[in-house]
Amino acid sequence: MDQKFKKFGCVGVLMGGYSSERDVSLRSGKAILEALVAAGCDAKGVDIVSNDERVITKQIQDEKIDLAFIALHGRLGEDGQIQKILEELAISYTGSGVQASQLSLNKVLSHMIFTQNGIKSPDYISLHQGDDFSADEIIKKLGGLFPLVVKPACEGSSIGVYFAVSKEALIGAIESSWSFGDQVLIERFIRGRELTVGILGDSCLPVIEIRPKRDFFDYTAKYQKGLTDYLIPAPIPEDVAVKVQQLALSAHKALGCADVSRVDVMLDQNNNAYVLEINTIPGFTETSLLPKAARQSGMDFQSLCLRLTEMAYGKSGKEN
Repeated sequence: MDQKFKKFGCVGVLMGGYSSERDVSLRSGKAILEALVAAGCDAKGVDIVSNDERVITKQIQDEKIDLAFIALHGRLGEDGQIQKILEELAISYTGSGVQASQLSLNKVLSHMIFTQNGIKSPDYISLHQGDDFSADEIIKKLGGLFPLVVKPACEGSSIGVYFAVSKEALIGAIESSWSFGDQVLIERFIRGRELTVGILGDSCLPVIEIRPKRDFFDYTAKYQKGLTDYLIPAPIPEDVAVKVQQLALSAHKALGCADVSRVDVMLDQNNNAYVLEINTIPGFTETSLLPKAARQSGMDFQSLCLRLTEMAYGKSGKEN
């Protein structure tokens, strides 16, 4: 172990989990663990498989970790649950706290807060499972144009996202979304360029443009190699890039996020920017978007992992 990292104690990289993003989480966690070990940290992987809070608590206690690097995507990791467990165990952790995590994962709540803070986001309607709804009324309220974007309120990695191109497709997409949770968000589709902005500390990383080779940036385009191009920095005018970064940072702060996030933004044909959502625990393999943006700004993957570990340690109140 490198002595300069001794202060961290044992770093547990929490990965896996029980959400639909388990496989993505395992890839992120393994990459982080390898980076921390290679840097000389005392680190171990903690694969969480239970969905029982008491079992998870005991597993973390048994691992005897001093600091947690959270690589749990989706439920458990991004809904505030693991943060609450770690706080009860007095273990410092990377990233946002309980409330910010809850608000960010729930796309309906985050959209409400964006609106309250004057942050542009697409017009939307939310439904709970069992609600009566009129597809015609939804289409009318969202501008009368297709496609419409249908997504579960509390999922990530584009899981369960549908692009409905007709009334019949909209009804089918809403019904399919119930398998991912009891609340669904239907958004007006913003036609334009898809961008993403990584936040590290209180600073923005370079803007990335996402160019799928399919009609839409869905799960397949996101995870099947070769189906999407990522342009870093995004080929947009500097003043537009600054505007997008400022919007992303405003969204990050409005939800109370800390240390790291990735903010997804749509830029329409008139260069109006709209926040789609915030990922408080973005993908963390060496080829994931936030690490790519960090590399563009001069920070390699290992340095990024160490920076976030240092941030978590700084919040712990521990002494060397």
